[in-house]
Amino acid sequence: MGGLFQTLGIASNALEADQGALEVTSNNIANANTPGYSREVPNLVEQTPVQIGNLLYGQGVSLQSIQSISDPVLQLSIQQETSVQGQLSAFTDAMDQVQSLFNEDDGVGLQSDLSQFFDSLQSLSTDPTSSSLGQSVLSAAQDLTTEFQQTSSTLTQIQSSLNQNVTEDVTQVNQLTSQIAQVDEQIGSLQSTGGDTGTLVDQQTELVNQLSDLIGVTVVNDTSGTYTLETQNGSPLVVGNESFSLQTQLNSATGMQDVYANGSDITSTITQGELGGLIQARDTSIPDALNSLNELAYNLVNAVNTQSTAGYDSSGNAGVNFFTPLTSVAGAASQISVAITSPSQIATSSDGTAGNNENVLALANIQNQSIVSGETVTDYYSNFVDDIGNQISSADSQQQTATAVMQQLQNQLTSVSGVSIDQEAANLVLYQQAFEASAEVVTSVNTLLAATMSMMSSAT
Repeated sequence: MGGLFQTLGIASNALEADQGALEVTSNNIANANTPGYSREVPNLVEQTPVQIGNLLYGQGVSLQSIQSISDPVLQLSIQQETSVQGQLSAFTDAMDQVQSLFNEDDGVGLQSDLSQFFDSLQSLSTDPTSSSLGQSVLSAAQDLTTEFQQTSSTLTQIQSSLNQNVTEDVTQVNQLTSQIAQVDEQIGSLQSTGGDTGTLVDQQTELVNQLSDLIGVTVVNDTSGTYTLETQNGSPLVVGNESFSLQTQLNSATGMQDVYANGSDITSTITQGELGGLIQARDTSIPDALNSLNELAYNLVNAVNTQSTAGYDSSGNAGVNFFTPLTSVAGAASQISVAITSPSQIATSSDGTAGNNENVLALANIQNQSIVSGETVTDYYSNFVDDIGNQISSADSQQQTATAVMQQLQNQLTSVSGVSIDQEAANLVLYQQAFEASAEVVTSVNTLLAATMSMMSSAT
């Protein structure tokens, strides 16, 4: 009798273990396309055998645990590459907006306005007393100053928009770190009771991937097992089940929001993730573009005004400033304006005689003079626009490389942690057959027990 009951116990345990294995397999199949899901494996172990006399009797099988299959090293590499992609994507998106302001092929930018201004001066030199040609000069000058002002204003607006995005990203970072800390607390509670933490670890990994897209992070697992996330400069974001928020604070010198951690300004150390790309464009590339634009406007105004005041207008009066004088390079593009209001004020003559065109020719020739950092206005502007294009081209090239690396890492992780439908289908059949066989054992034992009970009843 003891033997049959022992066999029944073994079969019953097998049913339970095989049922658990079937549930694990079903869960894998259900989550085959779930982002961040790691394949689970049922750990079936042999029960400790019992020794009776000189013989060891097996006690069957049990489902000891359910293990999520993952590769921490690959996960870290993916998180790092996610930060790189986040930075490059945010930077190119921002600089694409900047480049759109200088798309000369679509007639957008300063090139055509600069050319029209100097061409109008050249045309005026053919008939320096012509009021209509003089008016064309004023109109071209007004168009040029308007383009300077609008371009400067739009660059400032793009910078302000990026500044707002920085604030929003910091809010998202804080939300994610809070969620990661909460999940870590749940993982700790399950681990203390020996529960399966695979699903929670997957959730945590997915949250960290989202965080890595926003800001570069370092994952640290110390000897005590405490899970820690830090920024690139080592500021803690998550330590175990506690999260540490980042803050933004207005920089009075720049008018932009700086990022702080534990009271320290870490803005300059954020070079990865979406925040890194936004800060690079906001604090470096766009200010450089504005500085170049201001430099061009300032030197153009000074050169034209210097030549204008060296000549005489059509009435023989001493030449006046053509543009409103600028006091500094800073803000020059937004402040540039035409000072004269009448074609008769244009200093066309070099000696004060009517019909003399030497000074207006000199004004037109400024286009060919090296007046901005040793370059002509045309060359300086072209190089400035080319520099913006080169920044975007370089970022695009790096992004393509990063995408290829990421795809390779994802493929490697899929080969380790991904769900193979074919393999799971095979496992399904395997565990199903094992379950059915164990059920047959239960049925057979029940039959034997019934027969035994009947025999014992007859014997009495």
